[in-house]
Amino acid sequence: MIEMNVAGIALDASSRIPIVLLKDATERRALPIWIGQNEAKAILSALEDQKPPRPMTHDLLCAMLQEWEIEFDRVVINALEDSTFFATISLKQGETIKYIDARPSDAIALALRLDAPIWVMEEVVADASIPVDQEADEAEREEFKRFIDQIRPGDFKTQLDDSEATKG
Repeated sequence: MIEMNVAGIALDASSRIPIVLLKDATERRALPIWIGQNEAKAILSALEDQKPPRPMTHDLLCAMLQEWEIEFDRVVINALEDSTFFATISLKQGETIKYIDARPSDAIALALRLDAPIWVMEEVVADASIPVDQEADEAEREEFKRFIDQIRPGDFKTQLDDSEATKG
């Protein structure tokens, strides 16, 4: 799994549908997730730390979790099927852990309000993410090729011999 952060909300240029954009810690991969208008507003209000005069749905859920001493542990975006993302919310109460199916947009809105991490399964990132820094990706590939070109079978034996010496 890869931990990701909300980079912001954007509008799809052609459809004008909101997109929540997640980025990994290195900011080299971005995961766009198309969401509804209301979900975009809920995420934006959390990002901007806006407090409505009366609790909105996500605020109400947060208040209920806090009142019942249920810890919102994390969000996991765990699947992508037919262009639809799926997520799970992990909740803890004492020693009990429960996993709740959720739309990623709702899970993200809650995670932002409760300062919980957002994780994405690697296969989802591989299938749906877009590169942000292609130059850095290419530089990393070139560096790895140079490493492979320079390595010799004897290097592995030396490495193994050194690790055995430190154990003994």
